[in-house]
Amino acid sequence: MEIIPAVDIMKGRVVRLIRGDPELLTSYEHLGDPVTVARRWESEMAKIIHIIDLDAALGLGNNLDVIGDILMAVDVPVQVGGGIRSLNIAQTLLEMGVNRIILGSLAFEESSTVKMLLEGFGESRTVVALDHLDDRVMIQGWKTSTKVTVDEAVSKFLKLGVKLFLVTSVARDGTMRGPDLETLIKIRHPNIDVIAAGGIRSLEDLIELKHIGVSGVVIGKALYEGMFTLKEALQVVGGV
Repeated sequence: MEIIPAVDIMKGRVVRLIRGDPELLTSYEHLGDPVTVARRWESEMAKIIHIIDLDAALGLGNNLDVIGDILMAVDVPVQVGGGIRSLNIAQTLLEMGVNRIILGSLAFEESSTVKMLLEGFGESRTVVALDHLDDRVMIQGWKTSTKVTVDEAVSKFLKLGVKLFLVTSVARDGTMRGPDLETLIKIRHPNIDVIAAGGIRSLEDLIELKHIGVSGVVIGKALYEGMFTLKEALQVVGGV
């Protein structure tokens, strides 16, 4: 199981939001800029780093230059999400050297684009984000409900050839209330890999997630707040 530390970027700073709300923002500038933080996770043996461009997700600009700096600064793979709402932006990121792109709104609004990316870059580099609230997938920076349930979405994209899904509980994101195990168990399928996100608070959560078979876990606030270290997380799931 991959342990994937998060670097969420807003206005060039490392921050964390609660439930995606920019009014509920905690800045981690004291830990350094995004490049410094990404290097820290690499030095602590992260095998892949999760970057979210919050400005792009919220329609407030983008941090492509910062993402480019991170790609130049680290040697480990990087997955990027947030505001990837056109084929051009998706291709730009992949050609910059991003290992995986995470598609939310674009996947639901232009499924043909997902097919093109799968065919052009391979199934290992395209992740579909299932950000959910009350079992309905949310898009547009978590502001709009698709009315599609999480398991309906899995079935739809599996038919298109998607194998990687990032499943985030909007209600739990940034809250450290524990992961939404119920949803993650419900969507288990032998032909997909699920990366879980939202609410991670303890090493016990990681053990439970490994037990139910998720392929990866994105961890943000719990690491930034010192609930446990990246080394401890890797050790508990057998990653070091």
